[in-house]
Amino acid sequence: MIGILLVTHGTMGEALLQNVCHVLNKRPPLMDQLGVAAQDDPLDILPLAHRLLAEVNEGDGVLVMTDIYGATPANVAIKLLQPGVIEGVAGVNLPMLLRALTYREKGMETMLTKAVSGARDGVLNMLKDI
Repeated sequence: MIGILLVTHGTMGEALLQNVCHVLNKRPPLMDQLGVAAQDDPLDILPLAHRLLAEVNEGDGVLVMTDIYGATPANVAIKLLQPGVIEGVAGVNLPMLLRALTYREKGMETMLTKAVSGARDGVLNMLKDI
């Protein structure tokens, strides 16, 4: 099973994880989060990020999800990536995360594709798209 690590601003990852638990009525295995505070030095939190990455990786790889590409959490996440083994996506939202969880046993490429499409398809104008 592919692990999932959220690396986000502040408590966003924690809130996403809590909402996933609410929707699924359980905490998914091999999933954790790292919140990056404004005062955190990225080099200081990198060892913690590596430790959390190891905890969610049982050998099938990890998808690292972050919120804003180019911001500090994404810059930390980028330092964790290894093509084909530790992949990353930015722009995490709840539809993306739920889709990733649904497809995490189908392989990294499928999971990446479904996660990105879940994020994109989860954004719509509710009055025009019903």
